Amino acid sequence: MKKKSLGKTGLEVGPLAFGGNVFGWTVDEQTSFQLLDRFTDAGLNLIDTADAYSSWAPGNQGGESETIIGKWLKASGKRDNVVIATKVGWEITPERKGLKKDYIIQSVEGSLKRLQTDYIDLYQSHVDDASTPFQETLEAYRTLLEQGKIRAIGASNIKANRLREALAVSKEHGLPTYQTLQPEYNLYSREGFEHELEQVVKEHHLGVISYYALASGFLTGKYRSPEDFKKSPRGGNMQKFFTERGVRILAALDLISAHHQATQAQVALAWLMARPSITAPIASATSLEQLEDLIKATQLTLTEHDIMRLDTASSYSYDIVSSLQ
Repeated sequence: MKKKSLGKTGLEVGPLAFGGNVFGWTVDEQTSFQLLDRFTDAGLNLIDTADAYSSWAPGNQGGESETIIGKWLKASGKRDNVVIATKVGWEITPERKGLKKDYIIQSVEGSLKRLQTDYIDLYQSHVDDASTPFQETLEAYRTLLEQGKIRAIGASNIKANRLREALAVSKEHGLPTYQTLQPEYNLYSREGFEHELEQVVKEHHLGVISYYALASGFLTGKYRSPEDFKKSPRGGNMQKFFTERGVRILAALDLISAHHQATQAQVALAWLMARPSITAPIASATSLEQLEDLIKATQLTLTEHDIMRLDTASSYSYDIVSSLQ
């Protein structure tokens, strides 16, 4: 599997990342191990998780995903073969949230313990924290980098102006700088990344690990009517995608997937992987069958005509020209 440089982190990653949000939620420990084994056996190596996963599930407290990954790392002996990306800052409880220095220093210890590792390859600010100065957050990351507990830092869920400010603070104060960005980005949700964030990424050569690569499953094509919403725990969120534009996107995916004898999910992921600014989209699987589908996406090469058709179908009606750029 051909690797790509993750921004300027020095890390080399495969073209697809496994989203660990399902571990300890919709996937049990045994199945998680099987999925991680198959993912890495395919030559892929980037595993994304967070200390908050999956705190939203009944009975969970957060950290369940990291714990399962840590058990797998110990059992498999594959720590040196993978790139572990985790996050800090999402609100788990009113007391467990944010990007203050003391909280980051405390939280990383929990993540390291759960992951059963001495270091985290990529430690990310899960969500922007306007109540904490960037300088304080970055000083915390400097401490962790100097201690060898993390190798690189990234940002997620942050607006372009705030990301620019964070990068400027790093330069002004000689502090570590965000080397990666984790934004929501897929064929349906394009504007948030392309309108402003993509330009920042290009200017600063940031690696990009995009989440919701399949729009919570909408881009797999398995949701075609309200009756289909019952197919998974995420089905309740599908209604918002069934706009005129959403139907256009599905039609284009159907056409191109039939031409390549591929699935809609493979085509949607291949479109993301073909975008120069994207290092690796994140996608989750809850079964080996689903995972095989994702892996095949890394072997699918879309033609320029395919990409143009998808760009046109997913363009925003008010500004088709800019969405094709």
